Amino acid sequence: MYCDYFNSCGSCTLHSISYEEQLLRKLSALKELFGSLYVDDLDIFRSPPIHYRNRAEFRIWHEGDKISFAMYGFDKRPVLIDACPKTDVAISKLMPNLLQNIEKKSVLKERLFSIEFLSATEGILVTLVYHKSLNQEWEDEAKLLERDFGIHIIGRSRGVKKVLSSNAVWDCLHVKGKNYRYYLEESAFSQPNRSVNSQMISWVMNRVENAPRKDLLELYCGHGNFTLPLSNYFEKVLATEISKASIASALKNCQANERENITFIRLSAQELTQALEKERDFKRLKDIDLDSFSFSHLLVDPPRAGLDEKSCAFASRFETIIYISCNPQTLLRDIKTLSATHKIKAMAAFDQFPYTHHLECGVILTSA
Repeated sequence: MYCDYFNSCGSCTLHSISYEEQLLRKLSALKELFGSLYVDDLDIFRSPPIHYRNRAEFRIWHEGDKISFAMYGFDKRPVLIDACPKTDVAISKLMPNLLQNIEKKSVLKERLFSIEFLSATEGILVTLVYHKSLNQEWEDEAKLLERDFGIHIIGRSRGVKKVLSSNAVWDCLHVKGKNYRYYLEESAFSQPNRSVNSQMISWVMNRVENAPRKDLLELYCGHGNFTLPLSNYFEKVLATEISKASIASALKNCQANERENITFIRLSAQELTQALEKERDFKRLKDIDLDSFSFSHLLVDPPRAGLDEKSCAFASRFETIIYISCNPQTLLRDIKTLSATHKIKAMAAFDQFPYTHHLECGVILTSA
């Protein structure tokens, strides 16, 4: 990927070497980090080197009557940009024309702080974030902008969210010969690299399809990104997530994909652990018989902080643990804890964020 702003924009930190070189550097660091725990081959999943992000956010910089997209540079100062080759093709094409049209309308331009993009197979969601209140005049002009570009616009200011036509977009992932539809809500987390996301799901599916299995427990399930495809391989699935928006999306996705063996619950990982250990009763579980599940597999995809000590102890009870991690350091910490009961059977590297030091990981652990 070539970008005019490689030497100034701080978003891409590995811009001085080719994609293959930077990937080899990251893989080398990962192998060294886990060298004492895993010496077998890594499964490696590459990203497209350009137009790979379907989610992006840019500051808006004002100079007189002109506005520009901006990113922070290596010196922490704003770098004005007119393009970003990391964004997927749909966002990349939309960015300059959208900004030009916003610039022509003072009510849309005034005190505009940032623009967020979420691109999916069935539309683009654009969130305009302001440091002012949004009145009827703003809404009228934003609706015209929405119509002219065929997009969905949301306006945000302090304490206010104005949804003009839709709060979400539908995305479709093709994984192992099947299509899965996902309802992606503006305020809920979704994977930013569609290509690598499909590869992550495929890797997990390939690793469980021929293994002995009963039911699946998933913690941090989000909108059902892994849940829906993996439900093909298990008798029943129990999936939990603390975010209301994510659970609402997950239920829509379950219905859209006609899955009947998944139960979604809005509980944190810690709360579910307490429920399964009979330490606490939860009203949200009154119609769910936890004793009816016979779990053989646990899937966790936690935030960067990883698992807490009690969740690690809980995870150690499962025959097979599937751990998806966005932070190799906390993954290493947790696997060292789990190594008392489990060993690494397979490990993968997913290059979600090219031209950065970041590398996502997947690990399959089986009871020793």
